[in-house]
Amino acid sequence: MGLNDLGDRQHLYNGFGNSMARAIELVVTPVLFGLIGFGLDRWLGIAPVLTIFFVLFALVGMGVRAYYGYDKDMAEAEVGRPWATAKGEVAK
Repeated sequence: MGLNDLGDRQHLYNGFGNSMARAIELVVTPVLFGLIGFGLDRWLGIAPVLTIFFVLFALVGMGVRAYYGYDKDMAEAEVGRPWATAKGEVAK
């Protein structure tokens, strides 16, 4: 086992860890927002209005965060690649 193999494994394990963290974040965030909305609904005596609103708000927010995070990661990965322009945009 060479030094390069250890670096490759570390990169792979970091990828697994990052994926697990994102998966948990995608599940836990809407659940927490839903629980907050549910508590406020019970306290205010209204139907599941705030529960639905907070869950949808969390889902939209997580989707926007995932999109812009992916876009940033891909822009960083394309730096110095032959198909990238000087501004980091993909050449057409």
